[in-house]
Amino acid sequence: MAIERTLSVLKPDAIERGLVDEICNRFERNDLRVVVAREIRMTRAQAEGLYEMHRGKDFYPKLIDFMCSGPSMVQVLEGEDVVTRHRALIGDTISTNAKPGTIRGDLADPRGGNHRNLVHGSDARDSAEKEIALFFSSDEYSSDR
Repeated sequence: MAIERTLSVLKPDAIERGLVDEICNRFERNDLRVVVAREIRMTRAQAEGLYEMHRGKDFYPKLIDFMCSGPSMVQVLEGEDVVTRHRALIGDTISTNAKPGTIRGDLADPRGGNHRNLVHGSDARDSAEKEIALFFSSDEYSSDR
């Protein structure tokens, strides 16, 4: 199987609650290698680009405000079938539906609502490429640098 890349964003609630090391350790234990990572304060344009598929939905304004409310950790992860494996590891978007053993199932605060679910993960290889480009240039994560 070919090595793929995906975007993983540890959201402001993960940073605020001090869960970065725990979440990154789970990635590494599951053979999802962090290629490059950076803590940022997401701009409105970046948040809107990341969640453009939800534009017009009732939760969209709160989601954008939340993503811009504090620091996030943006990461490029690499591994075999990484998009699917990363999504399975983080668990259901609605954290109260996330199974035990997943990041959201074990660590998300069920009172936080659907947007305070600790981690964003790309949902497909093509969206991963677009989302990675919002935060990183290819020379930051290319294997021949």
